[in-house]
Amino acid sequence: PAPSADAAVRAAGVLGYPVALKTTAPHLRHRADLGGVRLDLTTEAELRRSYEELTEALGKPSELLPVVQSMAPRGVDTVVRAVVDPAAGAVLSFGLAGVPSELLGDTAHRLVPATDRDAAGLVRALRAAPLLFGWRGSDPVDTPALEELLLRLSRLVDDHPEVTGISLEPVVVATEGLSVLSATVRVAHPPARTDLGPRTLPSY
Repeated sequence: PAPSADAAVRAAGVLGYPVALKTTAPHLRHRADLGGVRLDLTTEAELRRSYEELTEALGKPSELLPVVQSMAPRGVDTVVRAVVDPAAGAVLSFGLAGVPSELLGDTAHRLVPATDRDAAGLVRALRAAPLLFGWRGSDPVDTPALEELLLRLSRLVDDHPEVTGISLEPVVVATEGLSVLSATVRVAHPPARTDLGPRTLPSY
């Protein structure tokens, strides 16, 4: 937490530069277009200047709830979610962060518990999937790490029915490994199932 510029500088001294400065206020989360995220700050002067610009443009620190974080490796921003549907049961979802999933609806879904094949299929089912595999000369990202995350999330939801929703956004998948930059977990009584049939589609 960075309730002041001095606190931000102290946090950066503990974490080590470069750092990111970002707001955590609910109305500003995942709204990079509003300027609530400043990346690759390599010096104290840059951090103080960014803190001043942030608070002047968007509001007081008590409203913005700014934090300082270590910079994650560059990669492809993705979104991983799991939610319990009363009819289908737990559903695992995957998409790329931003325009592909929000505007174009480019999101893939599988039922929980997911298998290795389901996880691999989720990653490859998107129309924007080539961005993960080295599109136009870019470096391919660590899709095995991404598939492992999907399987772990599936296992967590399957083992703990009180977890009715999880959202990991963004998950930055780099050439080696990945970083979950924000996570939201919803815990509640599991909804009553309204279906009486199997949870998988028949094969034709």
